[in-house]
Amino acid sequence: MNKVKVALLIYSLILAIFTGLLISQDNKAIKLKQEDSTSKPYSLTTPAKGNSYRPEYHFSVPDKWKNDPQRPIFFGGEYHYYYLYNKDYPVGNGTEWRQATSKDLLHWTDKGIAIPKYKNKNGDPWSGSAVVDWENTAGFGRGAIVAIVTQPSANGGKQEQFLWYSKNNGKTFTSYSDSPIMANPGTKDFRDPKIIWDSSHQKWIMVLAEGGKIGFYESHNLKNWHYLSSFFTENIGTLECPDFYLMQANDGALKWVLGVSANGKEIGKPNTYAYWTGSFNGLEFSPDQIEPKWLDYGFDWYGGITFEDGKASAPFQRRYALAWMNKWDYANNAPTMKEGFNGMDSIVREIELKPTGSIEYVLTSKPLEAINELVYAKDYIKQMKVNGSKTINLTGDAFQLETDISWSNLKNVGIRLRESADKFRHVDAGIFVEQHYSYVNRANTGHPEKSHQYLESQAPFDVSKKNVHLKILVDRSSVEVFVDDGKVVHSNLIFPKTTDQGITLFSEGGTAVFKDLIIKHLKES
Repeated sequence: MNKVKVALLIYSLILAIFTGLLISQDNKAIKLKQEDSTSKPYSLTTPAKGNSYRPEYHFSVPDKWKNDPQRPIFFGGEYHYYYLYNKDYPVGNGTEWRQATSKDLLHWTDKGIAIPKYKNKNGDPWSGSAVVDWENTAGFGRGAIVAIVTQPSANGGKQEQFLWYSKNNGKTFTSYSDSPIMANPGTKDFRDPKIIWDSSHQKWIMVLAEGGKIGFYESHNLKNWHYLSSFFTENIGTLECPDFYLMQANDGALKWVLGVSANGKEIGKPNTYAYWTGSFNGLEFSPDQIEPKWLDYGFDWYGGITFEDGKASAPFQRRYALAWMNKWDYANNAPTMKEGFNGMDSIVREIELKPTGSIEYVLTSKPLEAINELVYAKDYIKQMKVNGSKTINLTGDAFQLETDISWSNLKNVGIRLRESADKFRHVDAGIFVEQHYSYVNRANTGHPEKSHQYLESQAPFDVSKKNVHLKILVDRSSVEVFVDDGKVVHSNLIFPKTTDQGITLFSEGGTAVFKDLIIKHLKES
């Protein structure tokens, strides 16, 4: 055998050994990855292939099903977010609490199941809330995380409240007892406890959804609860997912806010998040006005929750909010199930309390400021006059569009988004001046609604000022429109074709001026 062949043989042997080591290391890495599959970064998106509806920058469930978000809590330098998840969907039923964590509310790390379903006779965990018990009021240790959740117990399937606690920073929870800490008092609806620490009165306060009313309860140890009072509502259906918190308006006023997921369809109101501002004396809530206001006028902003900015020095001046982007009327019609998932959230919003010029106060919303971190390109149009329609030479399927629109006399004005090349398919956002309302219309694009009842969301608009500022978030399967200073928001699911990415400005019955039109193209979070 000559020297060349010997050298080649030695080289082949070395290469084989080295390759074997690499394969061994790769297999080890794969094994470790599989073993740690409940605690890994995961992409909330997948590359657009065909007609993918996985959102670019909104939170979406990794697989199967999600619905109600649970209020995130901040500790250890990050937000811990729990949500209702069904790993057996669409064949099996029952939800459990799945967790994701984030430092910026844009990028998330999946942590797997925190509160499992069907591990005891009390069934699956529904909505509730978790708190950090810094002072060890419940006796599980300082900094233990305590969750109180509704479970349809073995007691005839009644809705009752059960306590779970975590001593490992919220990763997993242990059931405190097979017996409820709040037994059902004999009512059909008795669910979705929301707990806060009332520092003014040094006690825990719970609000509970009880049909058409909200029950208020107090506790000093999170285990024993005592009834305080009830807040009654009218004409907004069965209440769910109550919310209660203190906010400081930009004029310095402190107001308590009571929120709830409600259905105002029968009185021409949204099926989203209703709220009242008012006062709380430690016993009962007194609203400033009987009629509720609404945090969103779209069809797909349900089970909404708000939470504190964990990094803020003045936590009462601003909160965050998010909601499940779906509607029970068509929740199981989402075409995303062809991709193996059904469930996403709205973008996280910053909400503030502002006076309206009288004694009224309203919540205003704007997209999370950190969304600007996702901008990879910008386009700008200084001014464009439109009488009819003009298609701009810009396209996109995931972006933020912002513009000021003014007019003297016209009937209708707005923007067609996710428009097809032949102009037949699009979703419209604008102001129907003639009828005095803002709107989002999804009739001419793909959507989950089959009964044709929920095609155009509307909200009252004061047309006397003859101008509007629109900030619009568009993603692969959603559109969120913030009107003026965010007193009105429309959040709707849409399912356009992947190739439908056109943008057209339109005006009917007169000329509109579009100024400072900025499009920020957003990459996946």
